[in-house]
Amino acid sequence: MANEEDDPVVQEIKPKQQKVELEMAIDTLNPNYCRSKGEQIALNVDGACADETSTYSSKLMDKQTFCSSQTTSNTSRYAAALYRQGELHLTPLHGILQLRPSFSYLDKADAKHREREAANEAGDSSQDEAEDDVKQITVRFSRPESEQARQRRVQSYEFLQKKHAEEPWVHLHYYGLRDSRSEHERQYLLCPGSSGVENTELVKSPSEYLMMLMPPSQEEEKDKPVAPSNVLSMAQLRTLPLADQIKILMKNVKVMPFANLMSLLGPSIDSVAVLRGIQKVAMLVQGNWVVKSDILYPKDSSSPHSGVPAEVLCRGRDFVMWKFTQSRWVVRKEVATVTKLCAEDVKDFLEHMAVVRINKGWEFILPYDGEFIKKHPDVVQRQHMLWTGIQAKLEKVYNLVKETMPKKPDAQSGPAGLVSGDQRIQVAKTKAQQNHALLERELQRRKEQLRAPAVPPGVRIKEEPVSEEGEEDDEQEAEEEEPMDTSPSGLHSKLANGLPPGRAAGTDSFNGHPPPGCASTPVARELRAFVEATFQRQFVLTLSELKRLFNLHLASLPPGHTLFSGISDRMLQDTVLAAGCKQILVPFPPQTAASPDEQKVFALWESGDMSDQHRQVLLEIFSKNYRVRRNMIQSRLTQECGEDLSKQEVDKVLKDCCVSYGGMWYLKGTVQS
Repeated sequence: MANEEDDPVVQEIKPKQQKVELEMAIDTLNPNYCRSKGEQIALNVDGACADETSTYSSKLMDKQTFCSSQTTSNTSRYAAALYRQGELHLTPLHGILQLRPSFSYLDKADAKHREREAANEAGDSSQDEAEDDVKQITVRFSRPESEQARQRRVQSYEFLQKKHAEEPWVHLHYYGLRDSRSEHERQYLLCPGSSGVENTELVKSPSEYLMMLMPPSQEEEKDKPVAPSNVLSMAQLRTLPLADQIKILMKNVKVMPFANLMSLLGPSIDSVAVLRGIQKVAMLVQGNWVVKSDILYPKDSSSPHSGVPAEVLCRGRDFVMWKFTQSRWVVRKEVATVTKLCAEDVKDFLEHMAVVRINKGWEFILPYDGEFIKKHPDVVQRQHMLWTGIQAKLEKVYNLVKETMPKKPDAQSGPAGLVSGDQRIQVAKTKAQQNHALLERELQRRKEQLRAPAVPPGVRIKEEPVSEEGEEDDEQEAEEEEPMDTSPSGLHSKLANGLPPGRAAGTDSFNGHPPPGCASTPVARELRAFVEATFQRQFVLTLSELKRLFNLHLASLPPGHTLFSGISDRMLQDTVLAAGCKQILVPFPPQTAASPDEQKVFALWESGDMSDQHRQVLLEIFSKNYRVRRNMIQSRLTQECGEDLSKQEVDKVLKDCCVSYGGMWYLKGTVQS
């Protein structure tokens, strides 16, 4: 600048090396000032007697000290900007200080308090001593201080604090914003008027000038304060990929409605992409999303309370989540009894997704989100399939009694509450009327099919009016000839795979089969492909395990796939038999705890490899025996095949079809531990 020669530097402050303190007066006459509090602080700091060393000579807290702190070590990227008359004037900064209130007077008040306590104790002890008591005093002379000791003393914290306290205060004059002196100093922030020819540095491109103004710095990352690992600002979060954003949010929040998640991600995010990403890290519980257990408990982690491995923790937390899919309430004692985990681990599970209610138990933390359930039925059904697979796994691991399990697990059951007897009767009547209407429509459809004869083209049939009595007779005859299956087992067969009756449109009314001649439909082809691929990987499967694998397969399919049209147990079994498999009638013991689906065992009879004959002999053995010893299997294989089989060949056949337990061999899925 042109005026720099006329404005010599009087004093230079280096903020990187020095500490600056600023003492400012407090307006004690302001109505917002609490005088009693100010007197109390002054009394605590200086005591009752005021002298030259007093911090507050007016016996009132009338001043406040501000102490500087270094904000950043690299100030070359910062500038002070002033916008005036369409021009932006930038002044580089060489130092930045941040002033914060200093509370050193509180330390002085504590020191005064300790001195008074020490004086009181000394006064009490001196009363017990005689006034003429003589004590021996040892006098020591200090040795000359070495240069090394002096340097250590000069660099010590106490010496620096003492030197800082002895530094005299410099009185400053404050000039207001509208003062002429302030206006004069502000002019130094403006570049003097000049033509564009002299500004040779501004002939660069905007990107080059921006690089000159804000050069990349490696020190900024080092000087950046380290935040806790679980703290992430929304600005930093939105720089990550969408999948990482969803994972981080769910891991921190644990439970969240879909609407809240969309509001956090921003209005520009596609809801379909969010739905696809949320299903990878969370499960649907009562219309809300709960983070998956393996996200919170990675593979190699363990419990901080009991040291239990992550696999056991995930299984226990999945049980808690599954319980909340059945009811709004969960009892902690029941969870601890089933999972065999310590009380601290169970409490952590429940605190993730529930709140405790006195004398009631733990209630799910969020209300039932019926709006999401109605808006996304495909996602709800897919999550229901996943919960069905998890339920089967939990039943097997925790040996849950069948009678204690819900008969119709509904993964997205509505909010539970107290229901009176009259309400139960009304609900039952409503359901009965709905079922009656469905049965009436089905009966009418079947009658129309029976009445429709095959009429050759060009032939006209004379239509005659039918009386109401005739219609009633026809209905009565149809009912006598074709009785409807309204038993609980018949209705349950429609829901064997968790599908409502309305989803089986276009199929047989009893078991959901397609009508005869429809074996080449896309649904049948897709189901046949799944069955063949599954039995190529696992040669022996129970119906229960096959249904579990099928539900997992459905959960992996995109919404709207043809297999979502409705597959019953009967259709699944027929497809298995049509794919070259046979049902093995294993003679289970009378006291077995296996369910009917677990007692239905299917095996691939021919796979096209060299071991087909060996597997067939093995399956015939298990059609007459529930469990067999290895030597019996080997001798029977040798007898039937006419050759001595090697140990490797026998091991392969056993591995394909059997499991060993307690020295005995069982078909896969039939062993009862």
